[in-house]
Amino acid sequence: MVANANTPLLTLNNGTTIPQLGFGVFKVDPDETTRIVTDALEVGYRHIDTAATYGNEEGVGQAIASAGIPRDELFITTKLWNDRQTDAEAAFDESLGKLGLDYVDLYLIHWPTPQKDTFVQAWKSLEKIYASGRAKAIGVSNFLVPHLEKLLANTDVVPAVNQIELHPAHQQPEVTAFSREHGIAIEAWGPLGQGKYPLFETPEVSQAAEAHGKTPAQVVIRWHLQTGNIVFPKSNRRERMAENFDVFDFELSSDEVAAISSLEREGRVSAHPDEVN
Repeated sequence: MVANANTPLLTLNNGTTIPQLGFGVFKVDPDETTRIVTDALEVGYRHIDTAATYGNEEGVGQAIASAGIPRDELFITTKLWNDRQTDAEAAFDESLGKLGLDYVDLYLIHWPTPQKDTFVQAWKSLEKIYASGRAKAIGVSNFLVPHLEKLLANTDVVPAVNQIELHPAHQQPEVTAFSREHGIAIEAWGPLGQGKYPLFETPEVSQAAEAHGKTPAQVVIRWHLQTGNIVFPKSNRRERMAENFDVFDFELSSDEVAAISSLEREGRVSAHPDEVN
């Protein structure tokens, strides 16, 4: 894809490039999605992350259609919901239709749903979608090491990404290490901890923010970028979108990165992947 002037591009394991900073629409009201995504595109985001279960793919598609941005300058992700793992190709076609696109840049299995034991079957369908060119890359979301091991042992295409809950209190070092050893890029969802713990008040974050004249949120996003994560914070407010995007004019020191990394405490704030079925 064509690079935005600000956002770094990372190269995935199949040669596809992805903007390292994007915009997520989890819990964005479908009735507000077109306006919110339009704002994000105008701010400068070119990477939009949605999912079938969010119910707002159509709003994302409408924003894309009216933006006038060349398709090759956009990176669009959507995801296969849990109850469609045995019907993945039809589910994908539905998502593509709602988005109004000929292809997506990335298609993910949203959760492994281990009790159903259908994610290998689903992945084989994603391999067919990928071979058809309708998804430029395929990957997984919320997969732990045992899920990845099973997938790698029984399928042909290595996932391009693993999108997982990741923020300073919950960095999933085992999952990230295994993924990266196998060439699977890490995408961080809930990158700011979803406001469920006082991340921004920690000295490690607040002191770095003061030192650089930035907000705590900007510092945490910068920490993600410097540690190699692909990240897509969300906001309904245009001024906050712009703030989250304004992270390319400073760099954290190695000590500041290490200090924020030291906040790890296995502090998951959302569902455990083994419990979502």
